[in-house]
Amino acid sequence: MSDRNAKPVSNLVKRSLRSAAQALGTRDPLPYIDGLIDRTFYLPDDDLSYTQNALTPGAVPYEPSFSEAEPGTLRFTIEPLGPNASPVARRDEATREMRRLISPIFGRDALRWFDSRSEEWRGFGGLSWMNYGAWFGSAFDEDGLYATKIYYELLPTQIDALSPGLSRLTRMIMAEMPNLMPIFTSIGCKKETGSQRVTFLHRGALAVNMLGPLMNRLGIGHQLPSLMRIVGVALGGRFELPSGGVLIGVRETPDGAELKLEILLAAIPDLPARFLDLLKLGLAERPRQLAALSRWLEAFGMDDAGEQGHFSVLSIRVTPSSPARISLYVRPIEFEMREQIEEARSLQ
Repeated sequence: MSDRNAKPVSNLVKRSLRSAAQALGTRDPLPYIDGLIDRTFYLPDDDLSYTQNALTPGAVPYEPSFSEAEPGTLRFTIEPLGPNASPVARRDEATREMRRLISPIFGRDALRWFDSRSEEWRGFGGLSWMNYGAWFGSAFDEDGLYATKIYYELLPTQIDALSPGLSRLTRMIMAEMPNLMPIFTSIGCKKETGSQRVTFLHRGALAVNMLGPLMNRLGIGHQLPSLMRIVGVALGGRFELPSGGVLIGVRETPDGAELKLEILLAAIPDLPARFLDLLKLGLAERPRQLAALSRWLEAFGMDDAGEQGHFSVLSIRVTPSSPARISLYVRPIEFEMREQIEEARSLQ
C-alpha cells in the first residue's frame, strides 16, 4: 500500500531536471516536455511497479547521460507512460512526442525525414511481439531543445526497412559476428541533421579484442587500441565482458561507420569500487572533457556516489576520424528503489 505522504514521481523528475539545467547552464526542459513527464510519472514515489521496466530495471525509468561529444547538454531518456501502459501505447506516445517537437523546432524537412525513417516502426504490423514499445530521449542546451531521439524495438525481419546503407551495414555486421542480434533502432533528430542507429545484443561473453576483425571491415580497426584503453582503465584491467553485458551499435556518419560499444555495468561482477576515479583517469589527457564530466556528475549528485549500481552504462564510440569517446548513463540515488524493494520483501 502506498504511503499517504508519498508524492508523484513527476515531482522528483522535474526537480532533478530543473536543478541539472541550472547547474549545466541549459534551458529548462520542462516547457517542452512537461506533459509527457506528468503522463509518465504520475504514480507515488514509493510505487514498486515503476521497477518493472526495460530501460532501468529496479529503478524509476529515467536515465540521464553524459556525452563527451556533447559535454554541455542535458540529456536523458525515459520509458513513456508509466508501468501500466501497453507497448503499443508507449510506442505511439513516443512517436507523437517526436513529431510534436520536431516540426516547430527543427522544421518540416526534418519532420518529413523522420516520418520516412520511422514509417516501418510506427505502423500497424507486428504489434504482438513488442516487449516495451519505445523509449524517448531528448537533449537540451542553452538555446533549448538540441536533439530528440526515439528507440524502437527491432526485429531481424525489419532490416530491409532501414536505409539502404544502414541495411547493408547491419547485414554485414551480422555475417561477420553471428553472435550479434539486432534488438532496437534509434532515430535521432537535430536542427541540421538526423541519424539512425541499429543496436545489437551480443549473445555470450565477449573479449574486446575480438571486435578487431569487425572494426577492420568497418574501416575503423586503427581505433581498437583507443577503445581497449578506455575499457581497460575503467574496468580495472578487465577486457572480457560477460554474457548479457554487451550491446554494440552502428550508424553511418559523413566520415564512415561509427561503432558504439555499450557495457552494461550491472552485469560486470567485479566492477572496481573506484570505477568513477578510473574513468576520470582515462580522460586525464583531455582536461576540458574531464572538467565537463565532473560538472555533469555534480549536477546530478553523482560526484560522491560510491555504489556501483548508480552507473548503468559505459558507452564508447569510435569513427574513422575519431578515437574513443565516452558516454556515461546513470541512475541518480533518488530514483533507485532498493529500500522500497527490501521493505516489500520483509513484509512477505
